[in-house]
Amino acid sequence: MDNANPTIKIKSNSTNFQSNSKNQKIIKFDEISLKDSIESGSINTSILSSKSKEKVNQEELQPIDSNEIFDLIRSITDPEHPLTLEDLSVVSSEQIEVTYPEDEDDNPHVMVRFTPTIPHCSMATLIGLTLRVRLLRALPDRFKVDIKIKEGTHQSENSVNKQLNDKERVAAALENAHLLNVVQQCLSTAHLRGQKT
Repeated sequence: MDNANPTIKIKSNSTNFQSNSKNQKIIKFDEISLKDSIESGSINTSILSSKSKEKVNQEELQPIDSNEIFDLIRSITDPEHPLTLEDLSVVSSEQIEVTYPEDEDDNPHVMVRFTPTIPHCSMATLIGLTLRVRLLRALPDRFKVDIKIKEGTHQSENSVNKQLNDKERVAAALENAHLLNVVQQCLSTAHLRGQKT
C-alpha cells in the first residue's frame, strides 16, 4: 500500500443528481400505478410511446456538463482504500472540462484531470484506466475522452498520461483478465453517484 494514511475530504451534498427517498417512493408508486393502468387497458399506450419519444428528444438536446461527468465518476472506489475517488479528492468537478465544438461535424470532448493521493502513487495508471472505462461505457460514442493526471501531482505524470490516452495500450490492458477484474471492482460502486449504501 503506497499511502496508508490518505487525506479524506468531507463531501458536500450539493449535487443536482441526488434524490431523497421520499421522491423515490413516489416514483415507485407511480410506476406501479402506470403499469396497472396499462395492463387493465385504461391507458392508451400509443400516447405513451409518443410522449416517450418527445422525452428522449428533449434529453438528446440537453448537453452533458462537467457536473454530470463528475457524478458518473465520483463514487468509483479507490483500488487501495475502501473510499471513493471523491472522498480522497482524486476527482472533483473543477478538474473536468466538457467542450462542444462550433462545427457540428466535430465530436464533443471530455477532459478529466485527476490528482493521485501521493506523488509516487503506483495506482495512478489503474485509477486513470478505471475512469476511462467508466466514461466510455456511460457516454455516447460521439464523445472524445481524455484522462490525464493533474499537472505537477505525480512523478511519472507524462508516462502515465501517454499510457492512458493510447487506444492500443488501453485495449491491451483491458484484455488482461486480472486487471479487468480490478477495474470492475473499482467500478462496482460507481452507480451510487455520490450516495452511500
